[in-house]
Amino acid sequence: MKNAVRWLHSIATRGDTPVLALSILTGAVVAVLIAGFEYISASLILERILHQPLWQIAIAPGVGLLLAALILRYPGRGLGAGTSDEFNRAFHDRNPKLPLRDLPIKMLAGITTIGMGGALGLEGPSIYTGSTIGLSIRDRFRRWLRREDVKILLTAGAAAGVAAVFKAPATGVLFALEAPYRDDVNRRALLPSLLASATSYVTYINLIGHDAVIPFLNDPANRIGLNVKQLAIKADTDVVWFDSADLATLFTAVEVGDVFGALLLGIFAGLGGRSMAWLVRWAKTQSKTSAFIPRVLMGGFALAGLALVADLAFDAPLTIGPGFEAMEWVVKPGQGLGLIALLFGLRIAATIVTLAAGGVGGLFIPLAVQGVIIGQFTGVMLEADRPGLYPTLGLAAFLGAGYRAPISAVMFVAESTGGSFVVPALVAAAVSQLVAGKSSVAEYQHSVRLGHLERRFTLPVTSALDTDVLTVPSDATVAEFMYLHVLGRRERAVAVVDGVDYRGMISLSEVSTLERSAWDQTAVGDLLNVDLPAARPNWSLRDATVAMEQADVDILAVTDSEGAFIGMLSADDILKLDEILDETGG
Repeated sequence: MKNAVRWLHSIATRGDTPVLALSILTGAVVAVLIAGFEYISASLILERILHQPLWQIAIAPGVGLLLAALILRYPGRGLGAGTSDEFNRAFHDRNPKLPLRDLPIKMLAGITTIGMGGALGLEGPSIYTGSTIGLSIRDRFRRWLRREDVKILLTAGAAAGVAAVFKAPATGVLFALEAPYRDDVNRRALLPSLLASATSYVTYINLIGHDAVIPFLNDPANRIGLNVKQLAIKADTDVVWFDSADLATLFTAVEVGDVFGALLLGIFAGLGGRSMAWLVRWAKTQSKTSAFIPRVLMGGFALAGLALVADLAFDAPLTIGPGFEAMEWVVKPGQGLGLIALLFGLRIAATIVTLAAGGVGGLFIPLAVQGVIIGQFTGVMLEADRPGLYPTLGLAAFLGAGYRAPISAVMFVAESTGGSFVVPALVAAAVSQLVAGKSSVAEYQHSVRLGHLERRFTLPVTSALDTDVLTVPSDATVAEFMYLHVLGRRERAVAVVDGVDYRGMISLSEVSTLERSAWDQTAVGDLLNVDLPAARPNWSLRDATVAMEQADVDILAVTDSEGAFIGMLSADDILKLDEILDETGG
């Protein structure tokens, strides 16, 4: 019996088994939390508000913004409004932290923002919930995990959040892998994310149901591809014969005109995504810098005004909420180009106002809404005769351009429709990426992984070396280090040098163990980290990145053979070098 127990324990703690098992647990927990979050926000609050008189609908978003701001300011102790951006930030932190105590605050602020009609989506708080739960489970079972598993559960949690709220497990996986980078993916987390997404999806649909997230995508009137309503094959003379090639063509063929339309739509979506990324960045800045009361009051009045204008134009306050009603309206036949363009502008304004006022929510659905609108605009302009095609392509293109996640965008639509749109959607998404450039609505994205730089790894360390750096002597106080370097120059790690001799590194991680009252009496040399490796000028970039990976750092001091300090090398310096060489053709 004891041998059997030992054997089971060895299996349970071997290799990837712990992180895979904990990914499944993460998916289940995340699904339950998000199911409750969606029920309260969408079904219990927003659905009831939309059935109230117009004046109550118009003022509801302002009330929601005020409540969200108060929740973040007082119970949250000044907590920021960011949600999905926190996943990207945590992913790139050396020691990612998303405190579990902040989760109820963010979820409650999201409920008041979205439930009361703010023009943001449920997916932002859902991604934040998944990321926080993933890290919390990591912390509780840390002794079972390897160091490299830390960010795996963070990513798996984010994947579970997307999979649940959109009922799209493959989209959840791809989005979580794509989101932290603009031009690369986090491949190491693939299998754990798959398990977390699948678990989350199954749990979620058993709690909430299978109803479509975006109803128009499943409307037979908007079905893309062959729509065979009745096909009877009888055993007598009325037998229907198909040539196999012709039958395959009916289901899979892509019309040439659709590809050209997708090209045009890709340009529109790229320009729109680029503009919205700039507006989102501006709005996020306003939410952090503007005075509390003025921004909430102005946001509330602006959203009320937009709702009234929308009701006059469309006979419904289509600027309220994430935007599902706006999508349902725009795909109806007979809508004019002028009204479609007006709806596009009003929805963007509502989203930006909600963000600028400090609302808590995601941008996935608002981007999807704008994509559907601009897609329908393009289809009406081209007089397309395939209902639902261009709104669907627009959703994929605009969403992909906004988040710099084209694969996730196309997969989201694919999971929602299953139609033969994939080739045109890929064309539209690819073109929108080119037009949108490097702009993104998401913060804290990095350009590439270090693994993407293998072609540059043979270059010497000196090609990316920074010699114009400030150092700190070992007899300097911790207070001097904090005020001059951390707060003054925003440097998280500084080389300690006496004369020309390199002594070690001092960073925030060493200072974090010291009480604030001891800063003035403690010398930097007392906290010195002397275990970090120092690079040599004759090293290659490959040698340096290997040393960074082994030491779990993103910066190295460079010294000569006698220990004299030369300069600093960081992962960002290597990334910048690669970008410069790419742009110059080097």
